[in-house]
Amino acid sequence: MAGQTETVLNAILMGIDRGELNPGDPINENALIERYEVSRTPLREALLRLEAMGLIQRQPRKGAVLFKPSLEEFLAILEVHARLEGQAAGLAARRISSHAADRLMQIVEACATHARDQGNGDPDGYYALNLEFHKQVAEASGNPFLLDMIKMNARKLLAYYRARYDYPGAIAQSAQEHRQLAELILSHKADAAEALMERHVQFDRVTVMDLLAKLG
Repeated sequence: MAGQTETVLNAILMGIDRGELNPGDPINENALIERYEVSRTPLREALLRLEAMGLIQRQPRKGAVLFKPSLEEFLAILEVHARLEGQAAGLAARRISSHAADRLMQIVEACATHARDQGNGDPDGYYALNLEFHKQVAEASGNPFLLDMIKMNARKLLAYYRARYDYPGAIAQSAQEHRQLAELILSHKADAAEALMERHVQFDRVTVMDLLAKLG
């Protein structure tokens, strides 16, 4: 039973990470039962865990839907997320190993190459690189609990970060800031890395309103 619960839970989490599930999308319980050959009890247990994480909401007569933030909720989550990402960058600047530094620079170069060769094209391809950059920084912090907290908060906003790369110039700016962040981390400038990362992941209020409107 526990294995079935984990199967459904991971399937929904992967759907969020890949952009297959977007804010406000309904969770089709019957489709999940059929696809993963699970019973209704482990499915409901998985949904209860996702609800406790704040990733789904239950609506009267509509069932479970993926969490869709209001403007105020978006700004509140973003405030926390920026601090967590900033803390990860600061810790990475203090703790990063030579092997992790090599991996970080590899993804920085991949981001720069994509921005140079693709321009504003293939935003989904760039977004995958962006996720890997932030994953490398968080792992380099050496704090697995912080990494889990970042993942949980990020999943509430992933669709909006992905949509941000549809805006002209957003990819080039992101790639440039990734290089600046990496240079600060590799130079062990913890305070500067933390401050820049917080700015890097933040949106101003107008952009937040645009993104909320864009995703309906």
